[in-house]
Amino acid sequence: MERPNFTQIKSYAEFCKYYWYRDELVAICKSLGLEYVGGKSELNEIIRAYFDGERILHKPKARIKPVACELTLDTPLIACGFSFGPKFRDFYIRVTGDKNFKFTADTVATAKAVKQNGDGNFTLGDLLDVKLGKRKYAEYDKSSCQWNKFLHDFCADDYTARFADRFKAASLFWARLRDSDLPKVYTREFILQNADIVE
Repeated sequence: MERPNFTQIKSYAEFCKYYWYRDELVAICKSLGLEYVGGKSELNEIIRAYFDGERILHKPKARIKPVACELTLDTPLIACGFSFGPKFRDFYIRVTGDKNFKFTADTVATAKAVKQNGDGNFTLGDLLDVKLGKRKYAEYDKSSCQWNKFLHDFCADDYTARFADRFKAASLFWARLRDSDLPKVYTREFILQNADIVE
């Protein structure tokens, strides 16, 4: 079954049967005059609200201009212009003593949410607590990794070793699964039923 055009979809349950890229969600929200800034999970929530009769309209966010300041754990994340560049990574290396310090997916989601919410009280120390699992603010939306999970499971199945170019084969199968109303997970059964894709 081919994925219908968004205008033909009558409910959020029907909408959820299909895979949508973030760019597609942005275009749908823009076409409806809805908020279009955010990750896939936020945009899906805006579309869910739309189907429930609520219109979450786009509101331009006020930009807070960062100021040059000494970085401490009490420094507000927004005020110092936090980014995931070397300046802030070096700061956390100094603070933690961990030369291999890396930001996690949840710290990325948190920093994004803090900026979107305009939360001027959230500090660099709070972000470190998120990294260390001592605090939760926002979690990374793993649903946006469906293709990655599909590819991993496809390559982990010995059966798919028969395909000369596994990546290309996986992308062909994924394209068909993505546009279907089936769950967006790898199964050997789906591969067997759709073998015509690579023949």
